[in-house]
Amino acid sequence: MSQLLADLRYRGLFHQVTADPEGEELSRHLGTPGRRVYAGFDPTRDSLTIGNLLQIILLRRFQLAGHCPVVVMGGGTGLIGDPSGKESERPVLSREQIAHNVECQRRIMEGLLDFGGAQPTILLDNLSWLAPVSYLDFLRDVGKHFSVNMMIQKESVRERLNSREQGISYTEFSYMLLQAYDFLHLHDAHGVTVQVGGSDQWGNIVAGVELIRKKRHAEAFGYTIPLLTKSDGSKFGKTESGAVWLTAERTSPYAFYQFWLNTGDAEVLSLLRTFTFLPREQLEALAAEHTAAPEKRAAQRALAEQVTSLVHGAAALDQAKRASEALFSGDVSGLDAALLAQVFEDAPASQHDKSLLGGGGLDILDLLVTTKLVSSKREARQMLESGAISLNGARVGLEHRLTEADLLHGSMSLLRRGKKNWHVARWA
Repeated sequence: MSQLLADLRYRGLFHQVTADPEGEELSRHLGTPGRRVYAGFDPTRDSLTIGNLLQIILLRRFQLAGHCPVVVMGGGTGLIGDPSGKESERPVLSREQIAHNVECQRRIMEGLLDFGGAQPTILLDNLSWLAPVSYLDFLRDVGKHFSVNMMIQKESVRERLNSREQGISYTEFSYMLLQAYDFLHLHDAHGVTVQVGGSDQWGNIVAGVELIRKKRHAEAFGYTIPLLTKSDGSKFGKTESGAVWLTAERTSPYAFYQFWLNTGDAEVLSLLRTFTFLPREQLEALAAEHTAAPEKRAAQRALAEQVTSLVHGAAALDQAKRASEALFSGDVSGLDAALLAQVFEDAPASQHDKSLLGGGGLDILDLLVTTKLVSSKREARQMLESGAISLNGARVGLEHRLTEADLLHGSMSLLRRGKKNWHVARWA
């Protein structure tokens, strides 16, 4: 087995490969530098998630090994919708929305893959070759090579066929043929010989390999990686507030950093291997340190730093670390307005009239009760007397009255009860 495939197996990025289960034929094929390897991305949103990040990292690993990544944005197939892994049919998006999403995802790729160098990334939109094909030509040239018997055996189709409530439309049923045609076109026009994807894409990938074999009598390969799940079997990359996205507009760099920092002990070592480019020696040193002293969370910090820097850059990582340290210590007054907005995006908040702060100011007791950080003035008094209440990171006492001088950036005050219960009071 080649050094590349051996490393991918070590990192948990090896699941299935066509030709032979151990990948020896693919290893031989990859022995020639400059092979073109493609992965497709579905533009149903204007961003991608950390599940998609794994495929981009896979392309980057092929690139570092001397091969050429080909990114295919599904501007055409996105109009149809891939049934893989979906319990019901995707909503139909307009051509304009798909085009917008393709452009947004393009910017993500440009930040994560090398578009210069010896093997520059090629980025294509499959709408450019799918749109001109007539329906009759497609049925003659592609459809005749696939039996319905075979197509309904594919897992993504079979599961939906067995669902009485949802079923599967002819549109989605045809998706496999479109993806197979993508591989054929890329093979003919760009010399692509390898398609990679998640294990849920296996049926679609094999269909493309077979179509190239039947029509061109040529060699092509499919390669998949496992779908990531947590140690409890639940889907990886989901939080209580939703998916973890790769753009700051959907998931802030601070929230992104915190997601990785909060990785469980049972998962952190495998995620370090999978999502980072750290060499094996450093991974094994982190594993030893984690095993000896898991409470120090050295592995979690390394994971959070590596992935946040990869996706958002060094400057965003530095800000996320500074915000994390400030939140832990309670000293948040030095954070700028944008960073404060990231840190307290999901914290309980309330709106207040700034005129209440005039004159002698607002009694801290009244504010605590209004924000429901305490249940009563009696409890507020007890908390203040015991030093359990802080304002903008500094402890306040029973006699404190809030004025405009207590507002951060002229618009907010941050209350904390104990060590973890924060509340954002916004003033306008």
